[in-house]
Amino acid sequence: MKYTLAVTRQCNFGCAYCYISGISGHDAVMSHETAERVVEFIFSRTPEHENIDIGFFGGEPLLEFELIKSIMRRIYRHERYDPERFLFSVVTNGSIFSDAIAADLREFRISPGISCDGPACIQNRSRVFRDGSPTSAAVEGNIRHALEFFPFMPVNAVYSPDTLDMLPDVVEYFHALGVRNIYLNPDISARWTARHAEMLDGVFSRIGTLYLDYYKAGAPCHISLIDSKITVILRGGYEPLERCRMGKGEFAFAPSGNIYPCERLIGSDDGDRHCLGNVHSATGMLKRCSHDSEHTSNPFCLNCGISRYCMNWCGCTNYFATGDYNSPGAFICASEKASVTTAYALIEKLGEEGFSFADHLAGTPLQSIVGEVSGLQ
Repeated sequence: MKYTLAVTRQCNFGCAYCYISGISGHDAVMSHETAERVVEFIFSRTPEHENIDIGFFGGEPLLEFELIKSIMRRIYRHERYDPERFLFSVVTNGSIFSDAIAADLREFRISPGISCDGPACIQNRSRVFRDGSPTSAAVEGNIRHALEFFPFMPVNAVYSPDTLDMLPDVVEYFHALGVRNIYLNPDISARWTARHAEMLDGVFSRIGTLYLDYYKAGAPCHISLIDSKITVILRGGYEPLERCRMGKGEFAFAPSGNIYPCERLIGSDDGDRHCLGNVHSATGMLKRCSHDSEHTSNPFCLNCGISRYCMNWCGCTNYFATGDYNSPGAFICASEKASVTTAYALIEKLGEEGFSFADHLAGTPLQSIVGEVSGLQ
């Protein structure tokens, strides 16, 4: 079960593609009473056999770090808390970090992740401070600092139509900083065209070449769009619990206490569109999410040869592309095909190098970089 707590809508950034910026309630902060209700919702809704993945989100969540620590204490004190079942994470814009924050994150067992779109020429296009000033220098410094404490920390880059062709440069930039856990995700609210779709094979192939070069040089790197596909190809497809379970096995909470099926769908938090209920109501959940990861509304998916390896079930991505949780758009289709093609080529090439893929088959592809990163510490 995955739960995301948007503890605040406040943010010191003014990103061009933000889902929240410029709307009413932008400065809302989750109250302690709402946080307590959310914690009770989590414990009451999670079946005993399932693990619990809790993520802190925003806005910029570290602006309310004291609230996050208070929520963690509530969880730790709960009679049903079992440390073996819980994972905690926080996604930050990278503008806030210190030794003290690192110590608290370690104490509370919260894994941080930083959002950064790449080198200054890319980062400062879309991710700026609210006064319009550049953020790259501050974020780069904090990535370097955070890696000293969390060497496997993920860094997530959002690419847009005007930065797609520079995605390999983003990978090289992160690798040079010492990042070994790289996530690359498209701006799902952008206007993607057929021309962009045609570029994907070439761009992803260049990233695949970097992936192979890093491996051969003894400095391997986990890259989400490659390693995730290698794993599902070797397994023969996505497992049911790996698919999007939004509104069933995944919930997000706005500062108001409104419940949404995914953090990307909190949007204006109008309590209407996408909203499933509120933790302050007697029943909590007022309606069920119509998303169904087992069935697609796009007939082209039914006879597609890579459908079992495809993320055509990502409800929020589908919604932004087509207005339907269950119907994927043309760009995600092209992206998934390019990613699978790149992964197939790397499976063949790495196989020739004697790579065993045991970690991928075990569902832990990061294990393949543990030795290399540990050796740097």
